[in-house]
Amino acid sequence: MQQLTRLAQRRVARPAARAYSSAVAAVQPPTHVATMPNQMRVATESTGGDTATLGVWIDTGSRYESDATNGVAHFLEHMSFKGTAKRNTRQLEMEVENMGGHLNAYTSREQTVYYAKVLKQDVPRAVELLSDILLNSTFSPAAVENERQVILREMEEVESQIEEVVFDRLHEVAYVGTPLARTILGPTENINSITADDISRYVKTHYTAPRMVLAAAGAVEHDQVLDLASEYFGGVPTVAPAGHDYENHASLFCGADVRDFKEDMPAANFALAFEGLKWTDPDVFTLMLCQSLLGTYDKKSSNMQYATAPMVLALDKYKVAEQVQPFCTCYNDTGLFGVYVTANLDSYDDYSTLFQILQDEMLALTQGVSDEDLARGKAQLKYNLLQQMDGTSPTAEEIGRQLLTFGRRMNLAETLARVDDITAADVKRVADKVCWDQEVSFAAIGSNLKYIGDINSLRRGTYWNRV
Repeated sequence: MQQLTRLAQRRVARPAARAYSSAVAAVQPPTHVATMPNQMRVATESTGGDTATLGVWIDTGSRYESDATNGVAHFLEHMSFKGTAKRNTRQLEMEVENMGGHLNAYTSREQTVYYAKVLKQDVPRAVELLSDILLNSTFSPAAVENERQVILREMEEVESQIEEVVFDRLHEVAYVGTPLARTILGPTENINSITADDISRYVKTHYTAPRMVLAAAGAVEHDQVLDLASEYFGGVPTVAPAGHDYENHASLFCGADVRDFKEDMPAANFALAFEGLKWTDPDVFTLMLCQSLLGTYDKKSSNMQYATAPMVLALDKYKVAEQVQPFCTCYNDTGLFGVYVTANLDSYDDYSTLFQILQDEMLALTQGVSDEDLARGKAQLKYNLLQQMDGTSPTAEEIGRQLLTFGRRMNLAETLARVDDITAADVKRVADKVCWDQEVSFAAIGSNLKYIGDINSLRRGTYWNRV
């Protein structure tokens, strides 16, 4: 009788979950997308309110550099706020401050973004300001020299952020000799040698209209934003000038490891990763669900006693890690799926117990997942997806990123439906494809790394002897 009751509850719960997802998706306003004559895309989502976020998402980052120019994309981001043909640095700062707005930028391995958050009435000024920064920055030699020192200090700060360093090292060994192995900031020798001409050439090569998206969300009107884009970005060239070519090599995953032994550090910090999936892979949401199914562990959190994820339960039982955070990172042609860990390893037994839990639980997904765990994982994934779109800035971010990666805006209804449609068989199939008997990459910094097995030992942990 109890089994029949649970079965009936599941049958009711599934339609209820789908109905909830549909209700949430129904409140999302439509995304309007237009392509200008120069092939630059303009996308808006009017969510009302008194503020708006708008920015330019550009399909370029450190992977599109060469070894000799690695770091120039990030250097350019810094230089873009140091004066244009119309405004000096002080005027830029005062104009943004007088609007009561926020202007910022960031560079990743595959994208560069410039965005502003302003009041509704300042949307026209913000579009003009963004175009001036992107298209008319002067890159004076004096400003380049000043910013060079700022970036060198930033590099020192990043070196103290252990998680950032571990993931940079992970990319270096996961994609040896290919574009994604490069760091975003670049090596010190490049920062010391980049010139204003290098920066200007990078802009001419990569800042072309088909690789740019003007995305806006909040208190915006599509026709107004499109008119503003035509006025201020209509002159962006469709193709780069002759002689401004660039190479776009594939990033190939390989199994390798790197370890930085630092016995003065209080713990070991490491990332263990399989090759994941690219953004456009049909199974990408299933792999994101695998990440949710693994769960997040924090030894100091009192919530661990209420955890239900098998990996988290095992970690809480044996207390062999301080923190464990699964990750699923996607790129245009590849991805990384794995766990980031901070642990105090006092003996070989600590290492053996910890890695058996981590690798066994990832492999356990290849054997199937219960209905209860599947429902829990879906709820967590949908919560995370919804949280990423909570506000005008996250919404604009999603619009810009999706148009660059998917070539279209994937609305909330479709996103949640894809999650709802994932079955236990899908989880098993995708986990098997990604994790079972596959190469791994490993990067570690910290103390007592001597207890961690070599790359061959880690590789042996990717399969069991099946009977």
